[in-house]
Amino acid sequence: MRIELTTEPGDPARPNEDYASVALPACGQGGSLVLLDGVTPPPAEDGCLHSVPWFTARLGGALAELSTSRRDMTLRDVLAAAIARTADAHRATCDLSHPRTPQATVVLARWDAERVEHLVLSDSALLVEAPDGAVTPLLDERLDRVPRAALVSDEVADATARNKEGGFFTAAADPSVADRAVTGTLPRTGVRALAALTDGVTRWVEKFHEGDWADLFTLVRKEGTEAVVARVRALEDADAQTRTHLRRSKTHDDASLVYAEL
Repeated sequence: MRIELTTEPGDPARPNEDYASVALPACGQGGSLVLLDGVTPPPAEDGCLHSVPWFTARLGGALAELSTSRRDMTLRDVLAAAIARTADAHRATCDLSHPRTPQATVVLARWDAERVEHLVLSDSALLVEAPDGAVTPLLDERLDRVPRAALVSDEVADATARNKEGGFFTAAADPSVADRAVTGTLPRTGVRALAALTDGVTRWVEKFHEGDWADLFTLVRKEGTEAVVARVRALEDADAQTRTHLRRSKTHDDASLVYAEL
């Protein structure tokens, strides 16, 4: 089995808000991967004493533990339990009802000898490669369908779209959001490899239009996760002045990529 993991902050002076892990049970059968992209809050009160990295570390650790130790639970159940556990860790000190309470996108995959399960919530991505080389992106596309007017500012997005019907959903403090996740199961024989990417890496496809998902997967396989993140950084640097592709986006985002050849 080949496993590679790279995670890099967008700004070396700021903590990385992503979380990435791969767990392989001691029995040697199967495994799981977790990828979170913490949502950077606007520079205002968010009702929480804790940082986004604190939240993603807590949530990510719970997801890694539960997805491997509780194979009787569905991935939606795993996500709900992990959210509840994390919320309980700071419920007494923080306002978890605040729309900007710490939150994250989620990619979760689990496999054994028979099947590969997957869960995606919000705009991180999971790419699945079949034995014949075909690549299928598993995406939660609700954010792409939100009208641009609803995202014109943080205040408008929080009031009309964030974790609301007709908008988009992230893992914050409400376990019921797990029911909103995109989930599914594939036969193990139909999956050769997986790649999980935060939007700091998917911008190679979605912002810079360097190729499609299959092209990106091929690049990961051939050059490795660290080299792919470096390619994204080079594209960001080249566009930093003209902002032809970046436009109003931050120049460098936290970028995380997990690759697992099963």
